[in-house]
Amino acid sequence: MPRPAPTLVGVSEPWDGVGMALRFTLRQLEYFVAVGECGSIALAAEKVNVSSPSISAAISQLEAEFGLQLFVRRHAQGLSLTQGGQRFLDHARDVLDRARRLSDLSNDITGQVRGPLNVGCLVTFAQIVLPQVRRGFVDQYPDVVFRQFERDQAELFDGLRSAKLDLAVTYDLDIPNDLDFVPLVSLPPYVLLPEDHALAHLDEITPEMLAGFPMILLDLPLSAEYFLSFFRAAGVTPDIAERTRDMAVMRSLVANGFGYSIANIRPVTDMAPDGGRLRFVPLTGAVRPMTLGLLVPQGAQAALTVRAARIALVKERTRLRNRSHVQINPVLKRQVKVRLTLVERQLAELDAEISGGPGFPASLPPG
Repeated sequence: MPRPAPTLVGVSEPWDGVGMALRFTLRQLEYFVAVGECGSIALAAEKVNVSSPSISAAISQLEAEFGLQLFVRRHAQGLSLTQGGQRFLDHARDVLDRARRLSDLSNDITGQVRGPLNVGCLVTFAQIVLPQVRRGFVDQYPDVVFRQFERDQAELFDGLRSAKLDLAVTYDLDIPNDLDFVPLVSLPPYVLLPEDHALAHLDEITPEMLAGFPMILLDLPLSAEYFLSFFRAAGVTPDIAERTRDMAVMRSLVANGFGYSIANIRPVTDMAPDGGRLRFVPLTGAVRPMTLGLLVPQGAQAALTVRAARIALVKERTRLRNRSHVQINPVLKRQVKVRLTLVERQLAELDAEISGGPGFPASLPPG
């Protein structure tokens, strides 16, 4: 439900000794920044989950309070920042950033986990991973306002750099040097096949065996390149019959016999969204597993809300591990055991590093 329009708050203390009483709220600044970034009241209202009249009222109140015209209103092109509005936007972002730092500081001092947490997730597996992680997290930390965003890899990088996202759940694909990746679980690739496919009866498949069959490529930035690298390493060329950016569409195309596909996260059910049945066969050979983990800005591992999110993701790792023991063949079970041993060692090293940082209550477990 949209939040109501913000109530003006009078600050009785004078500012800078000139007797000026500030009558604006951080919520109004948040709405103003959203409009400045979106260029539209309607888009801003959708972004921050409020009604358009609430956004309009907040902008009008800020303009009246400061005696500034912040936007030029154009019916065909939406809203454009004035020169003064652009400068005001830069300072409003700074005020909101400082307010978030105060919230982080209070969390460290009190040992509480609260405040907003904007979590991005790679669109490839968001439907499988994120809702359950979110449910467990908000149940344990009800004072955290959890907002989720499904994005491709490049958009996750941009969101973290611009501070629109606090953290992201993604794969270890081309991680830039200015972001930190915390590994959680290693996920080997598998082949999705329709039940009546000529290879569906096999216990494992190599890229060479797939070369003569039509492929449904999950065509997302970086992910597609990762899948195609298997064939280059094997010296064969895949027969790409279809491309899609939607995981659900890919599964339905496979189930209806239009080709095979490759993925790293296996859904809970063996059925496609339209009811068709699928077979999942491990892909072996010169194939690198994908590592799922937590991506954060440099230094953000020490934030208490980020650490708490890591705990929820470790629980998800446990769920995936337990499911893999039930559903995969003996060969892949041995491979998973080796990979999980490596992940556990990496997590232990990371936890030792994090526990040495300042500001964490001893009662919060590392996960």
